[in-house]
Amino acid sequence: MNQEHERNGDRAQGRILAFDTSTSSLAVAVMENGKVLAERNIHAERNHSAYLVEAIGEALAAAGVAKAELDGIAVGVGPGSYTGARIAVTTAKTLAWALSLPVYGVSSLEAIALGGWARGTAQDAAELGRALSAGPSGTLREDAPGQAADSTREPQAKEGSSGGSGHWIVPLVDARRGQAYTALFGAEAGMMPERLEPDGIRLMSVWTEQLSGLLEALAPEDRPSGVWFVGETALHEPAAEALRPLLGDALHLIPYELEGTWIGLTGTRRAGLRGGDDVHALEPNYTQLAEAEAKRLRER
Repeated sequence: MNQEHERNGDRAQGRILAFDTSTSSLAVAVMENGKVLAERNIHAERNHSAYLVEAIGEALAAAGVAKAELDGIAVGVGPGSYTGARIAVTTAKTLAWALSLPVYGVSSLEAIALGGWARGTAQDAAELGRALSAGPSGTLREDAPGQAADSTREPQAKEGSSGGSGHWIVPLVDARRGQAYTALFGAEAGMMPERLEPDGIRLMSVWTEQLSGLLEALAPEDRPSGVWFVGETALHEPAAEALRPLLGDALHLIPYELEGTWIGLTGTRRAGLRGGDDVHALEPNYTQLAEAEAKRLRER
């Protein structure tokens, strides 16, 4: 079987190199049809540029996959660290261009949501991978990964997507001054999360009030059986705990650092849903100006 036939036929998602550097965790994975062949996870806050290329090489070597055997590059575009997201996206674009491969920008928050929820519920990555190889599960709303949220509007969860046995996942990456990069996903056991609200930077006190209002608007039997705040939860625990009177034991806070497995599965899903991004136009999802740029604008 020749490589071209494998690319277009038997390997639906093919061999995907996926990585993310938008948080303190440097996460790399090599995937094949939803299966994790190898991963590398390094806590390298503010120093991703020194380790990323080496970690990619180590993961490929461990997987026994040469760069020429890859079918695509998936990269977390943030939101998160301004510099970190830029490092990953620049590296992904360079590799995709040099190897003539499609590049897939994915939401870092989606990967954090998946990984944190999977840890909290003891979900099996292999099971989710098999579901992906059979066909992408769940429905991905057609928001581009770089689309920022309007933090002033009320969340609008999809009808029928969150009630009863379902779960809500709220990924968190600290954005300082009481803010977090966050989003909202719905999930069912054995399935990939479904986006309910786009990525954005939100004031946590306002965000939890909005979530509370949305929950109160649901009949008790239609409320999610679990609401999971995952990721950088420590600084935002008081805001999340404001939902405790409403949710009781259904509220869960799971500290979590992104791992290669989950950026790999998120990238695999993205590769199976629609075509790649324009390698020249792909940009990080900053959601706000970098502090240096904001200062420059204020000075003007």
